[in-house]
Amino acid sequence: MMSKLACVPALFLMLAGCAHGQYTSPPASTSVTIAGKTISIQYHAPSMHGRKIFGGLEPYHKVWRAGANEATALHTDADLTIGNLNVPKGDYTLFIWLDPAQWQLIVNKQTGEWGLDYHQEQDLGRVPMQMSKPPSPINTFEITLSDAGGNRGLLKMEWENTIASVPFTVK
Repeated sequence: MMSKLACVPALFLMLAGCAHGQYTSPPASTSVTIAGKTISIQYHAPSMHGRKIFGGLEPYHKVWRAGANEATALHTDADLTIGNLNVPKGDYTLFIWLDPAQWQLIVNKQTGEWGLDYHQEQDLGRVPMQMSKPPSPINTFEITLSDAGGNRGLLKMEWENTIASVPFTVK
């Protein structure tokens, strides 16, 4: 009888861990090599889990970390022009200004933040993103970097009912 009772706490901890695990946001990354230079992004990819994301879990008219857990990190081996913003080679943090009509990509000079440790005075700049809607909801947040030919690329973020993208050029 005693050994069966001893298993109850262990079973409870196991079930609690499984319930907590359903809302984890695993690490993810994307990278592209253009003109011999590598551009990469490290982020954590949350999932919808039946929740309303934009205008719900993530309210509009505020800065969002573009993922979960640690802030989203950009590394570039080359000088870039993202939209109309000049970005010297190096390391940055990416944030998003959430607006239902048009997101703005924020390239921030501060690095290594946890969550939304955002300081506007550290912004390198902001760039409007092109907005579209997917044919069906996207369950897990995804960032992609792709080669658009020549020395051009595309940064795209997709989640829930939103696709936001911005072109970039490798200098």
